[in-house]
Amino acid sequence: MLSLAMLLEDSARNHPDHDALVLGTRRWTYAEVDAESRRVADLLVAHGIEPGDRVALSCPNLPWFPIVYYGIVKAGAVVVPLNVLSRQREIQYFLADSGAKAFFSFSADEGYAAFTDAPECAHFFLITAEPAQESPIDGVRTLGEALAGRSDDFETVLRQETDPVAMLYTSGTTGQAKGALLTHSNLLMHTATANRMLASTPLADTHLVVLPLSHVFAATVNLHAGFAGVSTLILMPRFEPRAALRVMETTRITYFVGVPTVYRALLGALTGDTDIATIGANLRRAISAASALPVAVIEAFEKHFGVTILEGYGMTESSPTICFSKPGAPARPGSVGLPIWGVDVKLVDADGETIVGPDRVGEILVRGHNVMRGYHNRPAETAEVLRGGWLHTGDLGRRDADGWYYVVDRLKDLIIRGGYSVYPREVEEVLASHPDVSLAAVIGAPDEALGEEVKAVVVLRPGATLTPGDLIAWSRDLLASYKYPRIVEFTDALPLNAMGKPLKRELR
Repeated sequence: MLSLAMLLEDSARNHPDHDALVLGTRRWTYAEVDAESRRVADLLVAHGIEPGDRVALSCPNLPWFPIVYYGIVKAGAVVVPLNVLSRQREIQYFLADSGAKAFFSFSADEGYAAFTDAPECAHFFLITAEPAQESPIDGVRTLGEALAGRSDDFETVLRQETDPVAMLYTSGTTGQAKGALLTHSNLLMHTATANRMLASTPLADTHLVVLPLSHVFAATVNLHAGFAGVSTLILMPRFEPRAALRVMETTRITYFVGVPTVYRALLGALTGDTDIATIGANLRRAISAASALPVAVIEAFEKHFGVTILEGYGMTESSPTICFSKPGAPARPGSVGLPIWGVDVKLVDADGETIVGPDRVGEILVRGHNVMRGYHNRPAETAEVLRGGWLHTGDLGRRDADGWYYVVDRLKDLIIRGGYSVYPREVEEVLASHPDVSLAAVIGAPDEALGEEVKAVVVLRPGATLTPGDLIAWSRDLLASYKYPRIVEFTDALPLNAMGKPLKRELR
């Protein structure tokens, strides 16, 4: 029996007065974060939340995100983190599909509207930037009001190591978004592996957290690994490169996690007044994932700051890391590194069984402590992706003679826009609901800044007068800001296969 909450509790017990979270001029010690999370757990249990129940959380990088996250864990429930950019229709689906019993939301508009259309979700708590803020919704309590006077004398509910602790929705490329179930063991082992790999020393690191903690990447390497290492997490609710550089100039930031678009933005925001020497002298680790870093970005960052960006590869279903660059080793542009501790990786041919040798391309298969328990309520899809005891990633890769891996391509059509996964079929379904649209195919278009941009190739119904700009504006109201297409191209017909499906390879 154990709990992911031990990461926070152990640090709070041994270093209660050390700063855990910082937002602007306000600071929260480990003791304060632990006490607040216990109050959240007490609140949930008082509202009938039982071990194994799902509780959804949608909040930007504010101190309430880690506090509520760990409060849910302490109650023995399963955290369902939602992207704060999700819209009402998307949130409603997540709440219904997960069977969430409660929802903590920073959105008083779309979040609450989605909750009212999810009858199985019984409790709604509105997160406000300041606990003393009044609720703008009649009859709805803010989290601050709900926690007022509640005891922090709560005993954490322990679970089996194979019990789920987080359900993270992954876009995939076929069907609707699926909830990947990560266990206490998955995330605890991954946290220990990350700190072992990166040589983390308790009390030594200060993280600048710019990626959303709702994403498994930041949740693991910033939140869980940071709490385990008694680090201080400086939160940025919204990434702004010049503001980030100012924090790095005035605060001893030793640990920075980003995606390629973030590193591009930082380099683009440098001016003659930027104190590059101080930033570089303090920075111990710079980490990137989501998509490959261009060689020019790696070289420019190392030239300016004297720090080699360490790249990794993974997916939600692998908690998330599969491979990671070796600290201290020279950068190998294009490589995602070596398999992490305790994880096996192999490349197989099209038959799914024949192992391919060095410098040959094959599908990447994974097994180890990082592999998810499965997809929530999707036994057939779980069996398919975990067949033979290996996680079939759907990605193509190669391995060099030294065992370093390179991700070559995706077997499927997932679009990575600025580090966010965009699910083409979901966008296509939304576009197809427009009365003037006959057929739509969504693909990724190369984009220098974002990696890929969302592009829609659309066939209009006869007599339609819709313009590309009209369709973009219409879809913006129905999809998260990173999902709606910025490029719309009209065509008379789409190339189709024998099954009537668009041949996307001919559209690229």
